[in-house]
Amino acid sequence: MRWENLATGSEHSRADAALFGAEAVTTRTFDTPEFRGITFHEIRARSVLNRVPGASRMPFEWTVNPYRGCTHACVYCFARKTHSYLDLDTGLGFDSQIVVKVNAPELLRRQLASRNWRGEHIAMGTNVDCYQRAEGRYRLMPGILAALRDRANPFSLLTKGTLVLRDLELLKQAAEVTDVGVSVSVGFTDERLWRTVEPGTPAPERRLEVVRTLAAHGIGCGVLMAPVIPFLSDGPDQLRATVRAIAAAGATSVTPLVLHLRPGAREWFLSWLGRHHPHLVNRYARLYADGAYAPKWYQRRITRQVHDLAREYGIGPAHAGMPRRTGTPGPVEAPVSGPVQLTLT
Repeated sequence: MRWENLATGSEHSRADAALFGAEAVTTRTFDTPEFRGITFHEIRARSVLNRVPGASRMPFEWTVNPYRGCTHACVYCFARKTHSYLDLDTGLGFDSQIVVKVNAPELLRRQLASRNWRGEHIAMGTNVDCYQRAEGRYRLMPGILAALRDRANPFSLLTKGTLVLRDLELLKQAAEVTDVGVSVSVGFTDERLWRTVEPGTPAPERRLEVVRTLAAHGIGCGVLMAPVIPFLSDGPDQLRATVRAIAAAGATSVTPLVLHLRPGAREWFLSWLGRHHPHLVNRYARLYADGAYAPKWYQRRITRQVHDLAREYGIGPAHAGMPRRTGTPGPVEAPVSGPVQLTLT
C-alpha cells in the first residue's frame, strides 16, 4: 500500500491538497457483524476541504469527503479508481478497505475560520457516501455539520444512507442560518436488482422513508435518480414505478442520471454484468463504445421520460446538489437537453 502517494507534491494529491503523511496511519479491524471483513485505515488529514478541478462538470467548487472507499459496495461506483492511488484494489478492496479522516471535524472547523476562506458552498457525498456504515462508528458528520452551522456556511449533501436521520436536529439548526440542500440517491425501486448491484446500501424504500421524514420536519429533500442502468432499470414501466414512488415520498425534485462507467468502475461493473446478465455484455460494449458516458441521445431520452413523469406526478427536476433553505420556493428546473453527471456512490 502506497500511502506516500498522497504525500505533499504527489501527482494524485493535488486535488486533495496533500491529504496525510504515511506516519499518520492506524489500521483497525472490528469483530462485529456489521464490520466483519472490513479494514479501517485511520488517518489524520492535513486538509479536508477539496477544490473541484476547474474542468469538472460539477455545479460546485468545494467538497468535503471524510471517507475513502465505501461499504455500500455499489458495483458501478465511479470512485473506485481513487483506491488505485494507494495500490488498493478497486474491486473488493474499495468495498472493504476504508480510509477514515478521523480529524475531519476539527480540521474543517479550523479551515472554515481561515481568513482565506470566503464561505463558498460545500458539497458532501459526491465522492463516497459520508453516511456509509462506518459513520455509525466514527461519528464524523455531527462535528462537520456543527462546524458548517456555526460558520453559517452553505452546504449540500447526497446520500444513500438512512443514518442521516440521526443528524436531523443539526440539519434543522443549519437550515435556520444558511442554505442547506439534501438529496437522497434512489435510481430504481426494483428490489431484486438492488440486492445485486447495491448490496451494502439500505433498500430503496428505506431511502425513500428518509425523504418522507425530512419532509415531515420541514427539510425539503430532492431525489437523485441515479443511476438509471441501461437495459436493467430503464424500461417505461420501471421508470414510472420509480418516479411514482419518489413523488409519493414527498420529494421536492427528481433528477435522473444515466450510468457512467469510468476506468476502475467500468472493469468491475462489466465483470458483474458478465456474471449476472451475460446477454447484455455486447449491448453495453456498443452503448459505451465511445467512452465512459452513454450517448447523448440515450441520456436525453431518459431525461425527457423522467421529467415528463415528474410533471405528471407533481414534482419537477432540479440541479442536483444545489442548496435550498428550509421553506424557500420550489426548485430551479434543469434543462432537458442534457443532465448534469453528478459523481456519487
